[in-house]
Amino acid sequence: MINSLLLAGATTVGAATLTLDRAVATVAALVALAGAIAGGLALARSGAGGGPRRSFVAMAAGAVGTLAGILVLATADGGPGTGNGVVGGYAGVMFGLIAVVLGGLALLRSRRHA
Repeated sequence: MINSLLLAGATTVGAATLTLDRAVATVAALVALAGAIAGGLALARSGAGGGPRRSFVAMAAGAVGTLAGILVLATADGGPGTGNGVVGGYAGVMFGLIAVVLGGLALLRSRRHA
């Protein structure tokens, strides 16, 4: 009886419905993914003497994506599929951490060659 009352009060969100939490999580994941791509490019070209700019961009985008993903996860009321952006938040955290690591490696590599 109690379970049916709890389920009756729960709101359902369609899979294609874009909620504010999903939008924030999607932006966080995309920013972090862009940072990971920039970090990969910076690492691939770190010996070419192009400077540490790409490394800093990758690390900044990764940090922003990670922090936004953590914020989404901290404020989520439910799990995946509830409209709270949990999946996008996890993607933002993971891509962001990858971006920070790649950017840091590229920065270390470019300073070693200089």
